[in-house]
Amino acid sequence: MQEESVKTAKPMKIARPVKPVKEDKALREHLVNLLSGRGAHVDWKESFGGVPPESRGVRPEGLPYSLWELLEHMRIAQWDILEFSRDAKHVSPEWPAGYWPTSQAPPSAEAWDKSLKTFARDLDAMKKLVASSKTNLFAKIRHGTGQTILREALLVADHNSYHLGQVLTVRRILGNWK
Repeated sequence: MQEESVKTAKPMKIARPVKPVKEDKALREHLVNLLSGRGAHVDWKESFGGVPPESRGVRPEGLPYSLWELLEHMRIAQWDILEFSRDAKHVSPEWPAGYWPTSQAPPSAEAWDKSLKTFARDLDAMKKLVASSKTNLFAKIRHGTGQTILREALLVADHNSYHLGQVLTVRRILGNWK
């Protein structure tokens, strides 16, 4: 009896898709919001804001990283993803050593500030890349192995979100988070 109903079933009508221009604009806006830390994600500026200098290189008991190590890891990984997305000649750092700083603490307050500024610059560049209607979010990156700009933007957002959660954990343990 089931076989008959399957054989005689009529194909379903599929609703007409939304115009590509509107879909594209909405997707780009969602990506920029996601990268910006809006919605359910923590804002990176707030996460790293007001960190006392003496806490930046402290690894809380039981954790393998300090705030400096997390910041630098996020900065390096984000830079690598951005450069891969826009430069066929880019060479990624060696994994995993090249994605983490060599020191537990920043060498200076200036190094901390520079890392934050560079992180902000590269994040803004990724947001501009996905916001631009000249960027095909779905086309495979020519020098990649199947990656798209959409995939790389989602990777940046996911990676940053994951590590920002760790930043807040470290700050809570150190007693310098709200």
